[in-house]
Amino acid sequence: MSPQTSGAAETREFQAETRQLLDLMIHSIYSNPDTFLREVISNSSDALDKLRLAALQDSSLGVDTSDLHIELIPDAAARTLTIRDNGIGMSRDEVVDLIGTLARSGTGQMREALAAARAAQESGEVSEQATADLIGQFGIGFYSTFMVADTVTLVTRKAGETVGTRWTSSGEDTYTIEEAPDAPQGTSVILQLKPAGGDAALPDYAEEHTLRRVVRTYSDFIAWPIRMDVERPAPEAGEDEEGAADGESGDAPAGGIVTETVTLNSQKALWTRPKSEVTDEEYAEFYRHISHAWDEPLETITLKAEGTFEYQALLFLPTQVPFDLFSPDTKRGVQLYVRRVFIMDDCEELVPPFLRFVKGIVDAQDLSLNVSREILQQDRQIRAIRKRLVKRVLQTIEQIKADRPEEFRSFWANFGAVLKEGLISDVDAREQLLAVSTFASTRPAGASEDVSAGEGEATGDDAEVGTTIAEYISRMVDGQEEIYYLTGTSRAAVENSPHLEAFRARGVEVLILTDPVDEVWVDAVGQVEGKRLRSVAKGDVDLSGIGSEVEEGKDEPDAAEFADLVTWLGEELSDEVKQVRLSQRLTESAACMVGDEFDMTPQLEAMYRASGMELPVSKRILELNPTHPLVERLRAQHAEDPAAPGLKDTARLVAGAAVLAEGGTLSDPAAFAKLLVDRI
Repeated sequence: MSPQTSGAAETREFQAETRQLLDLMIHSIYSNPDTFLREVISNSSDALDKLRLAALQDSSLGVDTSDLHIELIPDAAARTLTIRDNGIGMSRDEVVDLIGTLARSGTGQMREALAAARAAQESGEVSEQATADLIGQFGIGFYSTFMVADTVTLVTRKAGETVGTRWTSSGEDTYTIEEAPDAPQGTSVILQLKPAGGDAALPDYAEEHTLRRVVRTYSDFIAWPIRMDVERPAPEAGEDEEGAADGESGDAPAGGIVTETVTLNSQKALWTRPKSEVTDEEYAEFYRHISHAWDEPLETITLKAEGTFEYQALLFLPTQVPFDLFSPDTKRGVQLYVRRVFIMDDCEELVPPFLRFVKGIVDAQDLSLNVSREILQQDRQIRAIRKRLVKRVLQTIEQIKADRPEEFRSFWANFGAVLKEGLISDVDAREQLLAVSTFASTRPAGASEDVSAGEGEATGDDAEVGTTIAEYISRMVDGQEEIYYLTGTSRAAVENSPHLEAFRARGVEVLILTDPVDEVWVDAVGQVEGKRLRSVAKGDVDLSGIGSEVEEGKDEPDAAEFADLVTWLGEELSDEVKQVRLSQRLTESAACMVGDEFDMTPQLEAMYRASGMELPVSKRILELNPTHPLVERLRAQHAEDPAAPGLKDTARLVAGAAVLAEGGTLSDPAAFAKLLVDRI
């Protein structure tokens, strides 16, 4: 149904996903219902920031920004609470899009997480607080009001428009939307509060002390004043009436009641205060405010630069993975301020994409207030700030790795794949990134750190931390001049790959790379400390003189004896492979597929095709293990009778098994399955 433009009230049904979310919100009991006020105030703060920015960019907007603020209006008699701001406001279409629907990525995941958390809470597996934390984590925001209100009304008018919009819902299947001709600029959220107490033990949000407590706890750092009218006993005749902060006394007679307007929050810009004067909880609440998350920050980073150009920065490393971390529409989390004036959200010029999980603010002193993204892209100061931010963040991560390995392990599991994107895109930061990047390897768990000396043993847990490339290089065996690696879809698939057999037999360590980005950065980096990165699944492999000697007493097969078989297989399988040759990398398996040195891996080809890129069909090389009984029998049968029945089928079974062994996809799985069953 398209939005109507007349003033008549219109009843609409919620989008199906929104109805399911509201049901979870309303019928789940949370231990921290204060969440709703923190979220609505945060939305109001954003609206004030946007109005200030819009007024700077468009002087014709004609709005007054001299007294931007947020108001709390409790009415104990009517059981209502109004949260009002004089910010940017919303148009009718924006109300329908932002309030009536949930048209943002991650909605399904959000519902599933809430449902799972509620079930786990009911079974006693997680705490109520853990369930409540999901509200902020997924940015539900406005919808959290239905935890404390039977009915929610939103009245809003966008700056520059003459007619407002009224939206009302009880959180059931429908909402009502209509014109609000007399709506002031900004947004008012009016809550018909549920009774205090009850099964949900709700605080009374119409009481002054409750609102003061919630604002002080969660919104004290908001840059805009949060005001509320309070009643106070009038001073006796002759008493000094000064001292009421931000308040005005009424005209009530002595001994009566006067109304004062008080500001509930301190409005202190946290980044301007010395770190020694800010508590961990204050930092945590500021992090939650700017990130719309409810986890604890893993680390708080403060920077202050003085001299040629001045700026301050307050950055946070998150503990939990944002649900949209790998979404194409994800926003970077650093905001730009100029002299404490909000300029823009998700300032892409301040942090590179591989640090998009970092949250925080940068407050520059020398930029223009009407700076645009286009200007920022060319600004020398911004480039310098970005470079220092990247360096400081990576230094912090490296310090966590050195001092808090358990926390680093969790952090790397969450964000390592994102950080490794920088190995491709940021040459300047590559050395720092390699210093913190850790990788799984074929080094056995519990292996001695100093293999040559045999001193001390790492525990299994230590081994799971992974290894840096520098550590790998320090353990390279005699004769080894290259850094060997193997990519794949999972650690198990890589560890069981036939490509590793000769390396394992000689005690040569191989890095195990399983993130999709690993397929790309190894080629971009090329070499580390003069040692070339080399895939064990590409090109010829010659391990002679490297590592442990192979088992003595085994007769090396005569390659000439297999020449006819190799030639015949090359012709017979020409539609599937570009070459057949004997292998030096196999010790146990009969065959494997390998690529030429500069070929794409099957995983990389699949990634490009999944992104819509058209690639020509590429053929790989089939390598045979001449010491394997199956290959030896195949050679003997071919030598005895090249036209023997079943010989061609055996050849296709060997080739198909080689594809499956590396986790590849057969071109005709049904034909291979029939061939296999027929031969059993």
